[in-house]
Amino acid sequence: MRKFRNIAGVGIAAVALLALAGCNSGSPTGDGGTGGDAGGDGGDEALWEVASDVQLEGSPTFDRMTEAGEVVIGVKNDQPGLGYEDPVSGERTGFDVDIARWIAASLGFSEDQIDFQTIPSANREQEIINGNIDYYVGTYSMTDARDELIDFAGPYFITGQGLLVAADDDSINGPDDLVDKVTCSVTGSTPLQRIREEYGGEVVERGTYSECVENLLQGQVDAITTDEAILAGYVQERPDELKLAGEPFSEERYGVGIADGDTALQEHINTLFTEGNDVWTALYEQYLEPAGVVAEQPEVD
Repeated sequence: MRKFRNIAGVGIAAVALLALAGCNSGSPTGDGGTGGDAGGDGGDEALWEVASDVQLEGSPTFDRMTEAGEVVIGVKNDQPGLGYEDPVSGERTGFDVDIARWIAASLGFSEDQIDFQTIPSANREQEIINGNIDYYVGTYSMTDARDELIDFAGPYFITGQGLLVAADDDSINGPDDLVDKVTCSVTGSTPLQRIREEYGGEVVERGTYSECVENLLQGQVDAITTDEAILAGYVQERPDELKLAGEPFSEERYGVGIADGDTALQEHINTLFTEGNDVWTALYEQYLEPAGVVAEQPEVD
């Protein structure tokens, strides 16, 4: 993993915008060229192209990427449909992962110049502050507390906190039913803090949501709480064993975590989101809509 280097140099021209190609459902092919068809249906059109001659004046993060010749992106690896790493092939897929690839391409970095790093939720801010990652895309809720330490671009997605229970459990239909239950969530996550502070019951912490899922399937916990978009992916994987319980009971705005004060990079990513509705829609329709997640692209802040 690339370590922090204090690079104060700046670019010499205005922000370069991404040149979007024709829209088809998919993600990059990994050939170092254009964004391709992740659905595997042989589509000829690409979602995006890797931009060339990008210059981003005033962004120390971009300067660091350019000097290193790579972009280091923090992501999740255990969230089906959002950020997932195949344990055999090592292939990374999901809505968040492809959002991260899209941003990298807009900055001039091809697939073979991306270094994905799996970062636990509790470590995200520090990894950004230390410069160990250039940006983070992984169900990262934009909160005031985090905004004191880092900056966000976005939001690029809005969801709400939900509950995942066993398919045959009708005793939990919302957070008020957790008083006599054991609820699992991930250390450092916003949903964990909300359940602990606003609702009753026992809360157990795990390093990943996949650990929580295994605990639920083994009967060691009664419910899992996190954002509904995350939970829907697990339901899609195990529809006979798991289900969503009740309605979302918060609003979680996902943003791209970047270094504090890097306004140039923030504006670049926000412009990409604002002008890239076709790309966003294609990724949503591929990864999230099939899992029953209903959403529209939000306006950036």
